Amino acid sequence: MELIPNSEPAPGWKGGFSTSEQAFDYPDPNLTSLDMLGNMDNIGKLQRQQKVLWPEFSWLTIPGDENSRCYQMFAPDISRLGYTNRGRIFSIICPQQGVYVEGLGTINVEVTVTGQRGWVNETDKTLAADMTVEGKIWFSPDANESLMGKLFWAAFNELSEKHPFPSNKDHAIQVTTHKPGEPSEPIFPLQYDTTDDFPIPDFAMHEEEAWAVGHLGVEISNIVKTNDEFVDGFNELVMNAFNIASGNMLHPTNVLSWNVWFTAPERVDRLEWKNHAEFWRTSIDVEHKSPDGEGTTAKYYDGKPFKPGAELIKDLIEQILAHIVKHRLRKKG
Repeated sequence: MELIPNSEPAPGWKGGFSTSEQAFDYPDPNLTSLDMLGNMDNIGKLQRQQKVLWPEFSWLTIPGDENSRCYQMFAPDISRLGYTNRGRIFSIICPQQGVYVEGLGTINVEVTVTGQRGWVNETDKTLAADMTVEGKIWFSPDANESLMGKLFWAAFNELSEKHPFPSNKDHAIQVTTHKPGEPSEPIFPLQYDTTDDFPIPDFAMHEEEAWAVGHLGVEISNIVKTNDEFVDGFNELVMNAFNIASGNMLHPTNVLSWNVWFTAPERVDRLEWKNHAEFWRTSIDVEHKSPDGEGTTAKYYDGKPFKPGAELIKDLIEQILAHIVKHRLRKKG
């Protein structure tokens, strides 16, 4: 499905919220006078939105080595910015993606917004927001189409009453995040314009198609423990396999950055907004593809595609299987 971007803002913009406090001003907008709000708590206040048709991600496939930087556009229209006619932000939807791990199956990854605050100014196409997020990783049902996936799903079915496996979003592997370079600060900024932290290749620029652009970066931290020794060991191995397949996208200490390229503002259908993320999750789970089109494959600055280490993935899958077998033998013993 090809999406046609909006080129002109919908009528109804009033503005004024971004200038209501001097502290909100650039070059260093301070938003601490605003409460961090639950991302789905104020959907009834949304009046306008900007859709992200070009969510351009970047990260180091080898942490610490800038020459290993990869770029990938996630699928269009999962990310959105929702706000009032005056410009106060009340909800931000972030990306979701399926990553296929050879021999294992599809693993979903979602950046879930847990809190946000901020403003939009349509007049000069600027914005400033603070966010808190967590990464969530879980198996798509098509994982049981592979031989290893069948073994995993058999274990899920056999042991799920006692063990919270990541076989659905409710039991997802949770990855904590924080502001880059500040492990004790879970809040990080979303600001206007593209990032200047690293060079951006031409294929990741959308100045001609997009109405506006913002950027953000978040540092990946540790997996949240479940207090189930078997599942925690399993989750650690799955995350290792995921990071090999994705180029260390969620490796601890790595910084996941993205430029979000927006279409022109439009009015919000609040019911559609509320159901949007769930519609995407269901579509990925059932059809194993994004409902509004696929993103791009990961590639380096020169356009060379990233290729995961097949032998390393194979070795990790064998470790996962051994982990399951060991637990089942211990249980029978």
